[in-house]
Amino acid sequence: MKSLRNSVNLVGRLGADPEFKTINGGTSVAKFSVATNESYKDGNGEKQEQTQWHNIIAWGKLAETVSKYLKKGSEVMLEGRLVYNNFESENGEKKYFTEISMNEMLMLGTK
Repeated sequence: MKSLRNSVNLVGRLGADPEFKTINGGTSVAKFSVATNESYKDGNGEKQEQTQWHNIIAWGKLAETVSKYLKKGSEVMLEGRLVYNNFESENGEKKYFTEISMNEMLMLGTK
């Protein structure tokens, strides 16, 4: 159960092509966003749909696989962990953001 402490599982579609780059003397990194949708009926019995966007980051060989095979609209199932980061903007304001550091993925859909 140790691996359940900070674990995220998502099934969704990429909102744009992944951004791929090499940093720190050869480390590969890919960043992309995934949309997940859920439907529910509101108080009036009408179907509503809600979309959530998730920022994903992949490292190393997994990042290379992402950049080679995933494109905007690709459906993917992924597992990762939540990572909270912050930075200081040019005007000195502290900004916070959350990413999912991906550990595994399964490409879904047709080729």
